[in-house]
Amino acid sequence: MPAPTTSIDACLSDGFHLDSGLKIGGGSGCLLLAGEAFTWRPWEAFGKGGEEKTKMLNGKGQWDVQKEAWGVLDLVWPKPDLLILGLGASTYPISPQTRKYINSLGIRVDIQDTRNAAAQFNLLATERGVSNIAAALIPIGWKGR
Repeated sequence: MPAPTTSIDACLSDGFHLDSGLKIGGGSGCLLLAGEAFTWRPWEAFGKGGEEKTKMLNGKGQWDVQKEAWGVLDLVWPKPDLLILGLGASTYPISPQTRKYINSLGIRVDIQDTRNAAAQFNLLATERGVSNIAAALIPIGWKGR
């Protein structure tokens, strides 16, 4: 089976290069879902009261984003079985609220650094198909701001 066009060719400090030739830059992350690639900036999801939430690590050092960051996961059908999260150059635990929300959609979650998450996505999407696997990747230049 050939590699999907949403396979990650390169992880950069400020974006990604995909097998299709698409280049995501400017510090944006990417959400790979159902054979499509979306620019993804979860740090711009709005917090309570409408103010922009720029930090993704909570006071306990857990990766925590608002449910608005996952909007496209609500819309897609069928849902992927697994979401691979690439959290930059390092790995962080995700907050119980974030895990609970993703699991409430019927999606399991796996957390890794972005380079390993991209490699795992490429392998699993090739083996199992792009409809079963999704990836949400933060550029490797993100340092836990």
